Amino acid sequence: MKLNDLLKVIEDKKVIGDRSLEVSRIAYNSKDIGENSLFVAIKGTKSDGHSFIHEAISKGARAVVVEQLPEDIKDVTVILTHDTRLALAKIAARFYNNPSSDLTLVGITGTNGKTTTAYLVESIFRKAGLKTGIIGTISYRYGEKSIPASMTTPESLDLQRMLTEMAEDGVTHVVMEVSSHALDLKRVESLHFKAGVFTNLTQDHLDYHQTMEHYFKSKAILFNRLLPKGGNKRISHAILNRDDPYSKTLSENTTPNIIDYSVKNQADVFPAHALLTLDGISAEINTPKGSLRVKSSLIGEFNLYNILAAIGVGISQNIPLKDIKRGIESLDSVPGRFEQIENKEGISIVVDYAHTSDALKRALETISRISKGRIITVFGCGGDRDRLKRPIMGAISGKYSDLSIITSDNPRTENPNTIIEEIKEGIKDSGAREYHHTDSTGNFSQKGYITIVDRLKAIRFAIDMAKPKDTVLIAGKGHEDYQIVGNKRTPFNDRQEARNAIAEREKVLPSKCLRSTTNSQ
Repeated sequence: MKLNDLLKVIEDKKVIGDRSLEVSRIAYNSKDIGENSLFVAIKGTKSDGHSFIHEAISKGARAVVVEQLPEDIKDVTVILTHDTRLALAKIAARFYNNPSSDLTLVGITGTNGKTTTAYLVESIFRKAGLKTGIIGTISYRYGEKSIPASMTTPESLDLQRMLTEMAEDGVTHVVMEVSSHALDLKRVESLHFKAGVFTNLTQDHLDYHQTMEHYFKSKAILFNRLLPKGGNKRISHAILNRDDPYSKTLSENTTPNIIDYSVKNQADVFPAHALLTLDGISAEINTPKGSLRVKSSLIGEFNLYNILAAIGVGISQNIPLKDIKRGIESLDSVPGRFEQIENKEGISIVVDYAHTSDALKRALETISRISKGRIITVFGCGGDRDRLKRPIMGAISGKYSDLSIITSDNPRTENPNTIIEEIKEGIKDSGAREYHHTDSTGNFSQKGYITIVDRLKAIRFAIDMAKPKDTVLIAGKGHEDYQIVGNKRTPFNDRQEARNAIAEREKVLPSKCLRSTTNSQ
């Protein structure tokens, strides 16, 4: 495409050089530059693309989009604009011919529940015979192709390329998790959404957003800016969780049709009655199109919310109730989302991605209702992330757990012990007793907590000391198959380590296993 054609979508710009260049490739990473490339210098959290302009030119870039004029460059066209991220999103959409305009694109945002809701919507679409793609926290996939996700919502250029590939493969419906970072950093600008889902908003990502107000404003972009632009307003929908107080503000500031859902009140979509057990959810759901009975193997009230949200999407897209029912009932589980680890010991072992205070509370509230024994929780908090939630999560685990095992999550560049001490500030307030590795009896008769920095040892300790009817919750990493210590990412999978631990336990006497694990600390 001619550079001048690409630049028509950038209103605020100053062009220095030849506008008639042929652009065969766009890149925001200098490593992806090829001949006749357009390089867009965007600022990231760790590096600034403006520092790589000369490298990009040396590799074949013939034009650069910048926020500040570079020094000592010749024979390239320079496009100066106030916001290169916005420019990248608009140029990418233009370059790839706006693929989302020909797709039914559903965006799901909120603190918790995005992934499960996305899987439910995908399942509903597929049961309705629609060819569906998904972009989210776990993976980006369509047809037979699946790519592990590097981030919840990819950069705008990658999104446009991915949507183009999906459309070319015959995909008609795409379900996308939309993170607050992606909204704030304009990754989803120039996308045409047909529906947007709001799950909830609780404290998270304050290392980035600083305040809940900014966090909410970022989420709200999907509803007060992007949805109205998603084509005909009469056919775009906002699916809002009526039980979340932020929904009221969203509903007052969005123009698409609104479908609200609620567990606690009557709404467009709500359960006339629901039964929540360890085996799953049985409910009769009222909708604008009639009622439907559903049985799901997903567990807990939080998953009932996710089911209602998915039903709202199905209703908004005129999916028949029978296909909505089939879609919900055919989804057995979501990787790392309240995923149960089978065993012969009579223990409930649950691996969950709960890495926010609200998600941990919801998971433990659910377990407290259904567990017939003790609750043992293994958890930590990520390093270089929101520090304010650490004592809150400690207090929550202390309140609901009989024993909390505080360990490392992804410490990144922080000292794991520093993170743990901040968690302990909250757990102490719950009145839980601190146990030490010298407590070799393993009775733990009082509500308490113990620190085991090594996550592998923490998981093994929890499973080794659990008794029949106890529930072990391993929280924080869910589907992740790695652990980040320093700047190094090493293989680590909570689900696999839990399976390994229960397999080892089944081979040896529990008392022997407990002694060896305790002494290893």
